[in-house]
Amino acid sequence: MRPMTSALHTTPRSQAPLAGLKVIEMGQLIAGPFAAKTLADFGAEVIKIEPTGSGDPLRKWRLLKNGTSVWWQVQSRNKQSVALDLKQAPAQDIVRRLAAEADVLIENFRPGTLEAWGLSPESLLEANPRLVVLRVSGYGQTGPYRDRPGFGVVGEAMGGIRHLTAEPGRVPVRVGVSLGDTLAALHGVIGILLALQERHRSGQGQVIDVALYEAVFNCMESLLPEFSAFGEVRGPAGSALPGIAPSNAYPCKDGGYVLIAGNGDSIFKRLMHTMGRDDLGLDADLADNTGRVRRVAEIDAAITQWTRQHPIDHVLAELDKAAVPAGRIYTVADIASDPHYLARGMVQSMRMDDGEDLLVPGVVPKLSRTPGGQWRNAPSVGQDTDAVLQGMGLTAGQIQQLRDQGIVA
Repeated sequence: MRPMTSALHTTPRSQAPLAGLKVIEMGQLIAGPFAAKTLADFGAEVIKIEPTGSGDPLRKWRLLKNGTSVWWQVQSRNKQSVALDLKQAPAQDIVRRLAAEADVLIENFRPGTLEAWGLSPESLLEANPRLVVLRVSGYGQTGPYRDRPGFGVVGEAMGGIRHLTAEPGRVPVRVGVSLGDTLAALHGVIGILLALQERHRSGQGQVIDVALYEAVFNCMESLLPEFSAFGEVRGPAGSALPGIAPSNAYPCKDGGYVLIAGNGDSIFKRLMHTMGRDDLGLDADLADNTGRVRRVAEIDAAITQWTRQHPIDHVLAELDKAAVPAGRIYTVADIASDPHYLARGMVQSMRMDDGEDLLVPGVVPKLSRTPGGQWRNAPSVGQDTDAVLQGMGLTAGQIQQLRDQGIVA
């Protein structure tokens, strides 16, 4: 493991941009918790409500160290954990009391779950009119599909991106990460910040309804207007970018691929000059993207002929000199040792509670004066139950009684 390359935080949490913001995180796995994690990275106090017992299932997802997912160490950093059995009325009352003093509540259950527990947003807002409630679900809180279960992969398919991620004529493949959940989470964070900004004017909270498929669809660029205007149903195009040329992955002599985005007019000329193909670079028919798209097969063949003659490092060096955007396809091993990642603090080392170090992603976006950071490791299940409940005014005896009844852990 490489040594720590930069501090996990550069400013006290009390000076972080969201310091003083109190967030209640409900739900589990990815979308809701990722939204809360983003707020916590910038100083918000996040109280995560987990089931008693094993807690959030993400604790056991993918690769485990000492029985806990290392993913958990990133997803739940800077958070507190309170373990409650939300099927029991006293636990629901605890959430109700926490929400009454919170700024934000985040949940990603199926629509109707909060209502079944007597925790509808309407009732929470009646008790705390300034509360901002983020609801993330597969299909949203309204519409004919609202009651269907929906994970990120389903949202990716319905949102349109899954149809495009394949080689033509082959089975569409999924992106190897939970892209739909993450996009929904980031849209949720945007919604929270918008609602908080509006609250400065009105003094009122509101409900934010984020659907996984809509978050994906919002990133689909010209897909719908092209269908509307031309009847065009865009299909999979492998590593190319349809309608924009040249932009593709090209094989190199040593077996790797280089990604080249030579689709700017002047960039295309520099690319062709570097390749020794001024006949194409100065061709008037290829002076703009429209002409290049018509002859994209010819252009891609010429670029491939050049890249196949050279190792990837040579290709990248030549394109860098010519100011042509290009890059290699990184594995995580490349990321962990890349000098640019390290220089910008995007690969950081944290000391886990067991004393071992773990590499984790840095915090984005980067703020010049009040950056985010990691001030607290991910909690164990219910690690903060007693402290949070005591902060609500419960005595140690009352908390123990709730624990004996299986209401808290």
